[in-house]
This record gives sequence, structure tokens and C-alpha cells, in this order.
Amino acid sequence: MTVCVVLFTRDLRLHDHPPLRAGLDAADEVVPLFVLDRAIEGAGFAPANRAAFLADSLADLDAGLRRRGGRLVLRAGDVVEEVCRVVREHDAREVHLSADASRYAQRREERLRGALAELRCALTVHDAVANAVPPGDVVPASSDHFAVFTPYFRRWDAQTLRPAVAVPRRVPVPAGVASRDLPRRAGVAGVSPGLARGGEEEGRARLAAWLRGGVDAYEDRHDDLAGDATSRLSPHLHFGTVSAVECVRGARERGGPGAEAFVRQLAWRDFHHQVLAARPDASHADYRSRGDRWRRGADAERDADAWRSGRTGYPIVDAAMRQLAHEGWMHNRGRLLAASFLAKTLYVDWRVGARHFLDLLVDGDVANNQLNWQWVAGTGTDTRPHRVLNPVLQARRYDPDGAYVRRWVPELAGLDGRSAHQPWRLADAERKRLGYPAPIVDLAEGLARFKRARGRG
Repeated sequence: MTVCVVLFTRDLRLHDHPPLRAGLDAADEVVPLFVLDRAIEGAGFAPANRAAFLADSLADLDAGLRRRGGRLVLRAGDVVEEVCRVVREHDAREVHLSADASRYAQRREERLRGALAELRCALTVHDAVANAVPPGDVVPASSDHFAVFTPYFRRWDAQTLRPAVAVPRRVPVPAGVASRDLPRRAGVAGVSPGLARGGEEEGRARLAAWLRGGVDAYEDRHDDLAGDATSRLSPHLHFGTVSAVECVRGARERGGPGAEAFVRQLAWRDFHHQVLAARPDASHADYRSRGDRWRRGADAERDADAWRSGRTGYPIVDAAMRQLAHEGWMHNRGRLLAASFLAKTLYVDWRVGARHFLDLLVDGDVANNQLNWQWVAGTGTDTRPHRVLNPVLQARRYDPDGAYVRRWVPELAGLDGRSAHQPWRLADAERKRLGYPAPIVDLAEGLARFKRARGRG
């Protein structure tokens, strides 16, 4: 019996899984393998919310494999060592896995290729598993990647997507292959109380419901903070429990302005992945330096702590940060407002905010998190790098009656929209009764400080 290994990483599904299909075509049996990577855990990139969502997703993947005569094999440790151990145990001749854009994933792939070569085992890396259009498939004539979204999107939108791969009917797994027990959400401490469930079954149900009608209003309502009219598919895309190709294909089949706007957001995801694949240092270094001398010291740290805890005195910002703490997820408009407030109004290093987001976001993807933070901070790909989002004006526009603020900032639940957005205008006695903090910075002073720092004031 011939055996190959299919290494699952951020592609925890059975539908539209090219590496699994290739492995089943190449051998009599496959080892569906997931390795709990101790290096990722040790570096702090496996915080509670993502660990819990991962546990859900692994359990669901195992259940799907068992319905097809197989099971998930779980190991823990160094990924390269564990893959090679399985290869030796079962004399596997091939390993299949999905490509990834991060520097860590690229280095892991290089190490794995070299180690498998010594074992005379072939490694096949499959593109377009995490993305609709893989990094590197769309490039300008004069560079290795697009630095501006609009021309990228024109080329991306014209690409022919690969066909989705059918779910396998059977997944034969070698008898006796050793596996650890799967992790359980209940065993993860510190999980946000409102964290959504993970897994392919949940992701596909959410996608199906979205494409049946939710997407139709997306163009008009995607910035409506209180309406919560987004797909909430980002965690499933991050863990690969749904396919980006199927998302794009399904939206295009649905058609209409809402579907077109949704597809554009999926293109933004691929855009950031192609930037990071070409410029791996952008995960921690300015993509375009503005010569910033970010605020440091006790005052800056105090302001950052107020921001993290949702106690800045600006309700729309605080509501977004409290949603993040409760759900491990935040509305995209809230992410923009919270990031702009920290990086530009408070003038605190974008990396401070990006780290906090990665600590809590269940969809904490290095490419999208870091490059969206850089876009907001003006050190990334934004063509208007010095724009500053005014939280009061943004609140009036995207939460006009204050419903989002009242939902997440209970101190202000009894106020009308205008007062909920600007509680500092209330009488001193009323503000004291509410127990909500005064603003930690005057917006005009924050804007002037930012302009001076960027040499524009």
C-alpha cells in the first residue's frame, strides 16, 4: 500500500481542498496530519481565542474525516520534525500542503523541503488554497507585487479562478497511525465570552446563509456598526474552514451590487497577502517609513492602556474595543476607528495596537492585521497616508442613533444618540453619575500633534 501525508495548516476543511485531493489521487492511503506547532505557541501567536476556534475546527475536521472512513492525526512539536517522523513511520513518498504568505510559513516550507529530500520524499505545495488568487499570480510589469489596491483589483478581478475541488467520498488512513488527543475548547483558559464557534460545518452554514440573501445589502450596510450586516466569515477564512474560491464564486453567482462589494473585500485580503509575500518584513517594519517618532514613556503607555480597556472617553472607540474583548472580533469600521485613534490621535506606535489585536482577534491574520494597521497608520499602502478619522464625526455617520455605543458601553445605555456620542457635553453631575471617563485627549490637540510629527503642521 502506498502512503502520502497531507499536512493541514490554515486549511481546515474537506470541501475544495486541493492537497487532500492530490494526496488521495497519488496514494492508496493518506495521513491527514495536523501539528500543534510549539514554535507558534512559544512566540505568542496562539492566544486563547484562536486556540479555542482551532479546537472547534480540528474536532469538526476529524468528524468529517471519520464520516469518510478516516480520522485526523494530531501531533505536537516542531512541524518539520513531526512530518518527517510520520513519513518514516509509514514510508510515505509524498507530502502535500497549502502555500502560505508569511515569512514563518515560507521558512517552514524551505526547512521541510530540505528534510524530506534527505528521506527521498517529495513535497508538493499547492497554491490558491488560502486565497482566491495566489500571491505572485498578479504582478505589475515593473515590480514583484502591487503596492496600490485599485490596479491590483482590476487585474485580480479579471483572473480565471480554478474550479472548486469536490469533497472526497472516502479518505482511507493507514491502520495504527499514532495520534494525540484533540484539544477541546473547554480546556482553553481566557476565551472571550462571546467567541463564535469554529469548524467547517459552521463556516459553510454561515456562508450559505450569507449568499442566500445577507450579501444583497452589503454595499449599503457594510459600515453600519449597529446593523452588524457583514458576513462574519473572516475567522473561517483565516482558518480555512471555508474556501476563498467558493466565496468568490458563490458571490459572483448571486450577483448584484452587494455581492460585488463583498468580492472586492475578498480581493483586499488577497492584496495584503501578496504584499506580505513580497515584503515579509512588513509584518513588523514600516512598509513606507514616514520618519515617525512615536510617543513613548509613561504617558503613552497610560493612553494605550485606556485604549485597550475601552476607557478613552470616546464612546465609539471604546465600544469597538469592548466588542473586541467580548467577542474576539470587531466590526471592520470599528477596527479602522480604533486603529486611527491609537496611531494618529494618540500617536502611539501602530505595532502596539497590532499586537493587542493579534492577542484577541480570532481572525488574527498576520498579513491582514499588520497591513491594515499600516494602512491606517499611514506607513502602508494608503494613498492618503496622513488622513485622520475623527471619532465623533465617524460615530454620527456610522452609528447615527448611538445603538452600537449603547450596546457595548452600558454606562451610556440611557442616553440619546447625540449624548451617547459626546457625553462630555453633559452636566458635571450627570457625567459623574454615569461613571464614564472624560476624554483622554482633545481631538484638536491630537490632530495638531500628529501634523507636527509628520511635518505637516
